[in-house]
Amino acid sequence: MSTPGAEQTFVIVGASLAGAKAAETLRAEGFTGRILLIGEESERPYERPPLTKGYLLGKEEREKVFVHEPGWYEANRVELRLGTRVTGLDREAREVELAGGQRLRYDRLLLTTGSVVRRLRVPGSDAEGVLYLRRLEDSERISAAIGPGEGRRIVVIGGGWIGLEVASAARQRGAEVTLVEVLDLPLQRVLGDELARVFADLHREHGVDLRLGTGVRELRADGGRAHAVVLDDGTELPADAIVVGVGIAPATALAEAAGLEVDNGVLVDAALRTSDPDIYAAGDVANAFNPLFGERLRVEHWANALNGGPAAARSMLGQEVVYDRVPYFYTDQYDLGMEYSGHAGPGRYDQIVYRGDVPGREFVAFWLRDERVVAGMNVNVWDVNDAIQDLVRSARQVDPKKLADPDVPLSEV
Repeated sequence: MSTPGAEQTFVIVGASLAGAKAAETLRAEGFTGRILLIGEESERPYERPPLTKGYLLGKEEREKVFVHEPGWYEANRVELRLGTRVTGLDREAREVELAGGQRLRYDRLLLTTGSVVRRLRVPGSDAEGVLYLRRLEDSERISAAIGPGEGRRIVVIGGGWIGLEVASAARQRGAEVTLVEVLDLPLQRVLGDELARVFADLHREHGVDLRLGTGVRELRADGGRAHAVVLDDGTELPADAIVVGVGIAPATALAEAAGLEVDNGVLVDAALRTSDPDIYAAGDVANAFNPLFGERLRVEHWANALNGGPAAARSMLGQEVVYDRVPYFYTDQYDLGMEYSGHAGPGRYDQIVYRGDVPGREFVAFWLRDERVVAGMNVNVWDVNDAIQDLVRSARQVDPKKLADPDVPLSEV
């Protein structure tokens, strides 16, 4: 692998947070060559958390969501091509092909193509008024559908993070909200029954009508516009707008067509290199080997894009990179603020230890396996996330009694 220089071209496919931060890092690390940042959307790179939080609530200005000021790209000699779709990747020629046929050569390529929303597949799901949230324009459509004032009826399909945050924003703006989830609890697969109940109770207390353990049979439309959700048992829920949040899938079509190794995302090593030594991937689309956990992880959250883009950029420059971050995400719903660090999926833990007031929603929860902390979640308790990450990273056995005792500092557990 040659040392990157002024004569080289680095292409980033995906004008996302990960892509924008990668471009920023390339310049900060002294790369003087050509950088092309290509994105399908017409908006310059932006951050996604505000789309379900501050911006959707109307508390954050539109301009605040963007990663860089408008003039940053030109000032830093980053060629930003928006509204441009990459249709092909020729690895042998080291070229990307754009819609329209133009081909651009690269020396190194970074894929930050992110994810695409999973679509609801029931009769009527293609009607007008069925909304998904992935892009900035989606957030603006949902905001308009929620509208100001009382009486707007919103049905949210899906009890994951997106669905719950949309439900929270809609209730806070005065809409009547019904949330439909096929599992017995929202976030059940993510948090387990005990912690999922915390969020179920939170939404019930704020007036959300939870319809749990049921699927959707069809969406009824009149004049091409959806006006009701029909549940499996025939119950009809009238709706002025329907928001679907049933998950996302990594946007791997380009990588697959090019013959890169793909399995629940583009497979990359700890340096974020794909099976092609000149191609890298970061963010939602990357299924990366994490040495800390000894397995591949595909993380769909903001922090992974924020940190993964720069890590991939340094790797592209030939630096020694080991991307072993502890997965992190956060949510804000009503008066509940939460941070989560670690990886505690189903079957990965055998005990949950609580510190603080769970009924009062001011606590820290720790997921343990063999008395080692694999994840922690602080709810309305602040300035402890670094200590939680240290516990996860250490992989040392802890005393559950000390862990549960708020008088014992986490640094001493």
